[in-house]
Amino acid sequence: MSRVARIPVSLIKGVEAQVAAGQIVVKGPLGTLKQALDQRVHVKVADGKVSFAAADASLEANAMSGTLRALVAGMVEGVTRGFERRLSLVGVGYRPRPRATRSRSRSATRIRSSARCPPA
Repeated sequence: MSRVARIPVSLIKGVEAQVAAGQIVVKGPLGTLKQALDQRVHVKVADGKVSFAAADASLEANAMSGTLRALVAGMVEGVTRGFERRLSLVGVGYRPRPRATRSRSRSATRIRSSARCPPA
């Protein structure tokens, strides 16, 4: 079994997970996310935890169990806290200012820096 898949994903209060029809659905205060399941991985939801196990002893099943566990952990975080990106700016001489620009879709926001690189 994958070392990553050994650790079950804890469901925070207000988050619920369901396994049905070849996919896992995670619902929380910020929305609902779905992920297709692989046949080589057994998923079990019980007692506020989601556990993963490889269906057989193959390397692919082992790898997919860890991958699926990481995806579901990200889904749980996404429906509770949402997506956040923190940038660490290290350097001397330029002061970047983040400007949010809207693209055509409302959900996508790109952050651009107004700092320019010095000539080489």
